[in-house]
Amino acid sequence: MRMALALAQAAADVDEVPVGAILVDESTGTVLADGSNRPISTCDPTAHAEIIALRAAAKSLGNYRLTGLTLYVTLEPCPMCAGAISLARVGRVVWGADDPKGGGVVHGPRVFDQPTCHWRPAVEGGLLADEAAGLLKRFFRARRGTPATGDRSDPQPPVEGQSA
Repeated sequence: MRMALALAQAAADVDEVPVGAILVDESTGTVLADGSNRPISTCDPTAHAEIIALRAAAKSLGNYRLTGLTLYVTLEPCPMCAGAISLARVGRVVWGADDPKGGGVVHGPRVFDQPTCHWRPAVEGGLLADEAAGLLKRFFRARRGTPATGDRSDPQPPVEGQSA
């Protein structure tokens, strides 16, 4: 997960949402592929860290089935990525921070719990969650230009004629 966090930081450094992912063969400890978010730089809305890592691993192995591998990702996969993880038959998914707004595993549509899901990997959330969440929070605070006070109020005064 530390490698995935470093990839997430690299994404943030180029103004992409800081999410990083690695695919590991746990039987050998080999990292087969990695990815970081790149939808902005590639003009590709599907260029999420998980998708990039899945594509690289499949190409490296010469097989789109990634059975037996573990995907480590800094943020709970979104529904699109969860669907791709299922189609690739990834054996296990471990993530850092939960994503109550956009997650697709334990939040939102819970892709792996659907009766139409043909492959359900083992899942585990919360690994280095504070570090992963902190990276995301710092990134979005910097983009919004708001201090790290926890105050979520709108710094703009209301428009005349509208209530606050």
